[in-house]
Amino acid sequence: MATVTIPPSVPSPAEDCELLRKAFAGWGTNEDLIIQILAHRNSAQRKLIRQTYADLFEEDILKELDKELSNDFERVVLLWTMDPAERDAFLANEATKRLSASNWVLMEIACTRSSHDLFMARQAYHARYKRSVEEDVSYHTTGDFRKLLVPLLSSFRYEGEEVNMTVAKSEAKILHEKILEKAYNHEELIRILTTRSKAQLNATLNYYNNEFGNVINKDLKADPKDEYLTLLRAIVKCLTCPEKYYAKVLRSAINKLGTDEWALTRVVATRAEVDMQRIKEEFHRRNSAPLDIAISGDTSGDYKKMLLALIGHGNN
Repeated sequence: MATVTIPPSVPSPAEDCELLRKAFAGWGTNEDLIIQILAHRNSAQRKLIRQTYADLFEEDILKELDKELSNDFERVVLLWTMDPAERDAFLANEATKRLSASNWVLMEIACTRSSHDLFMARQAYHARYKRSVEEDVSYHTTGDFRKLLVPLLSSFRYEGEEVNMTVAKSEAKILHEKILEKAYNHEELIRILTTRSKAQLNATLNYYNNEFGNVINKDLKADPKDEYLTLLRAIVKCLTCPEKYYAKVLRSAINKLGTDEWALTRVVATRAEVDMQRIKEEFHRRNSAPLDIAISGDTSGDYKKMLLALIGHGNN
């Protein structure tokens, strides 16, 4: 459920490119025009704009944007203008770097993309970095995190609705057993979470809840300060109800003493064309204000305008 509003009649890519070229020209950049165009084009249209811009002006529009814009506004526009697979590759690579390392970003990409989208992101990673994402994640993580993240990112889950209830029952018992033993890094527990289809996992977790009296995430809260257990709980949430996970990420990004713009930018740029409507509903349900009000109160200027346009509340 996308929130990006596309105008009823969209100019040709060439017209958009001419206008964008004008927005970059002269002394000041016309940020409003950039928002008016890019925030109101879908992924396929943005891809055409990029190709056309390169054909017309022999420039990569991402480089032009990088030159013309700055700070959080630049980051959200650049991430948004990238092809989704290229964006995921970029975010995954950034998440393996020392200063921007994040197991959470890697986990999000692995668990909330379709099998095909994750496969495309891995291909884009190869093309851009001349290495595999698994290679970089293996090198930059250690111990239990490596054991969990590498198979998670390598996964190609079945996307259909078919479920095997016999498997669901036996695997719910395995999960319960391993959690009771506090064997959170056991290969069977990791295998189930990293390979089973989302439909199969839902069946397993429903059986777990009915049979053992607790939702699995409650049982995985043995030590709330344990980062590995926190990541396991986030994996379960992302695989079963991503909108709840993302609503929570947005809430902590906005409620911090000083906004976590990286998290806010990432969630809006990666989910605006996917499930932002559901995330907004969940955010409103869990918080006293709707997401657009929360963003308006916490951000400013062109950055705020771009975010609001992407979640379907902009004036542009």
